[in-house]
Amino acid sequence: MNAALWENVIVESIEQNIKAKEKLLGAIPFIVKMAHVFVQTLLQGGTIFFFGNGGSAADAQHLAAELVGRFAENRRGFPAIALTVNTSNLTAIGNDFGYEKIFSRQLEALFKKEDLAVGISTSGNSPNVLEGIKTAKAIGGTTLGFTGGDGGKLKDLVDYAFIAPAKTPARIQEIHILVGHILCHIAELEMIKFSNKKGVLLEQGKDNP
Repeated sequence: MNAALWENVIVESIEQNIKAKEKLLGAIPFIVKMAHVFVQTLLQGGTIFFFGNGGSAADAQHLAAELVGRFAENRRGFPAIALTVNTSNLTAIGNDFGYEKIFSRQLEALFKKEDLAVGISTSGNSPNVLEGIKTAKAIGGTTLGFTGGDGGKLKDLVDYAFIAPAKTPARIQEIHILVGHILCHIAELEMIKFSNKKGVLLEQGKDNP
């Protein structure tokens, strides 16, 4: 066991995380713009589709669950889908059409003009994420990308590109989930505020755990 080495890794990781989040303060106006996109999608009856690979797939599922379940308030579920959870879809499409089509094929079947496609790729160059965004744009819906580094190809393809101020995948993913949580929180608050009948959104008589 090399405790000193471990401590260096821990300190370095924390310091990198802090520096990235400090840089994130400069992106607040753009985060507000993204929150507006989330809220408008839900207000017009659209669905938010999330997709990515590996850790980004986990983020996609995480954020969809925050909207369908809840972030902080007891209320009705909001329509959100992670395109990474149906293994029959993933394996059938991957086998029959190729791995690059696992998201685009699902969006072809489910996506509508009023929907929002959120592609997550730390490099911005994941072929299947890019294909998914292209399909969503062809249908006429809104597209948003979560990426990092220089933004890759994704930044020029989407309508809204959030580029995490970090270079390594771990730090990029940490920023992605923070910003994703912020967007879900604002969307939840605004959907409750804009509801004409609060009782439709809030489940009365239940306390948050």
